[in-house]
Amino acid sequence: MLVRLLYASRSRDPITDETLLSILSQSRKNNPESGVTGVLCVSHNNVFIQALEGGRAEVNQLYGKVLRDDRHIDVTLLDYSEISERRFSGWRMGRVDLDKVNAAIVLKYSETPKLDPFQMTGIVALNLLEELASTASIVG
Repeated sequence: MLVRLLYASRSRDPITDETLLSILSQSRKNNPESGVTGVLCVSHNNVFIQALEGGRAEVNQLYGKVLRDDRHIDVTLLDYSEISERRFSGWRMGRVDLDKVNAAIVLKYSETPKLDPFQMTGIVALNLLEELASTASIVG
């Protein structure tokens, strides 16, 4: 059974390029074996929003690792759904740098042009991620 999990978190420390590359490298190495796909958005205010798709056990296990990872604080589950198909199947783990995205896209789904997924519903956050994917804002 396929599921999609959407969560937001804050980084305990400022996000550096080195930290982000380490996270993406590890995800791209480990996720194909477990069948997990998804997308990670990062903003200048140290906020992450991530969609994970795959088998229920694999996605749950990965989310458990996020919850135990001391680099994250304020981990908030935005949505968890059984799905019939993946929306991010082409990504082992894609990345969106929200600082380089047209602010109008974020503003379309948010109260301000500064991303605050903690104030979004899960469906709104998913719609934002889908638009970012369709506008080629996601870097593989």
